[in-house]
Amino acid sequence: MKFIDEAKILVIAGNGGNGCISFRREKYIPNGGPNGGDGGDGGSIYLLANKNINTLINYYFIKKFQAKSGKHGMSRGCNGKKGKDLILTVPIGTRIKDKNTGEIIGDMIFHKQKIIIAKGGWHGLGNIHFKSSINRTPRQNTLGTIGENREIILELLLLADVGMLGLPNSGKSTFIRSISAAKPKVSDYPFTTLIPSLGMVHMNNKKKFIIADIPGLIKGASSGAGLGIRFLKHLERCYILLHLIDIAPIYGYNPIDSIKIIINELYKYNKNLLQKPHWLVFNKIDLLNKKETHELIKKILKKIKWKDKYYLISAKNHQGINILCWDIMNFITNQYKLKNNKNNI
Repeated sequence: MKFIDEAKILVIAGNGGNGCISFRREKYIPNGGPNGGDGGDGGSIYLLANKNINTLINYYFIKKFQAKSGKHGMSRGCNGKKGKDLILTVPIGTRIKDKNTGEIIGDMIFHKQKIIIAKGGWHGLGNIHFKSSINRTPRQNTLGTIGENREIILELLLLADVGMLGLPNSGKSTFIRSISAAKPKVSDYPFTTLIPSLGMVHMNNKKKFIIADIPGLIKGASSGAGLGIRFLKHLERCYILLHLIDIAPIYGYNPIDSIKIIINELYKYNKNLLQKPHWLVFNKIDLLNKKETHELIKKILKKIKWKDKYYLISAKNHQGINILCWDIMNFITNQYKLKNNKNNI
């Protein structure tokens, strides 16, 4: 199935039905009085999160969704039928934004979560409601109100604990293949990863975390170069970012430049991403001897004035992988505890 992570749609709720003006007319019952019924409410439009779907492709070709309007009221006090609600299913992780205002309407973050995005119109009242001691034959009713309509943007943000980023060919796909059952494409040319992929990392029977691999960035991505920055939004919900660097590039940028490029593109996209814990992971250490590796790392860290954590690994040969994964697991466990403590306050 094609991976679609953004869609713009128009949602139109149903209109409320009008109230009826009617009077009871039966043989031998003169002046029967008003008996006009109410209209029916218009149908509303809801979004429902479903864990069994992982793309917004249902909203890629169809752009307009409309709920049913309520029926008009009838005589003999009969109310109009309510318009049927329309329920649209979306993947877990979908964010809903108003296209015109940019307002975030909601976030679908758990299975079967349901929110209303367009409220149906209110029903009109029949003349039966307007009778009184001084108005025995009311010729008044109210009209149903118009249902809400709005243009919305659906954005699918992957729900992952860890997000990986780096230049093309830094080894992200090889890394995620080595620690999980995910099988992103791996080749010796750039941009083999064209869509984000998720991998579940099982540390033991009870401990596990989810890691996201996004397509590689290049210089100028924030201006649309390469695959651009459209996939960076998938990192917004991650607890930690892993920045993979090719320590011995055959071609392209040296490690120092590659670090600066990615940090600069993150800054241009969203400064808040730089506030997340950000660990450097120097990959492909199997291509250098131990002395060369440590001298190079020391030089890089000094040049960029790096004070946070960093790791040396070889995703291909599984060197340093276990230590890195357990540090990630312990960090995420602590983040979950902090989050639960805040929710309990």
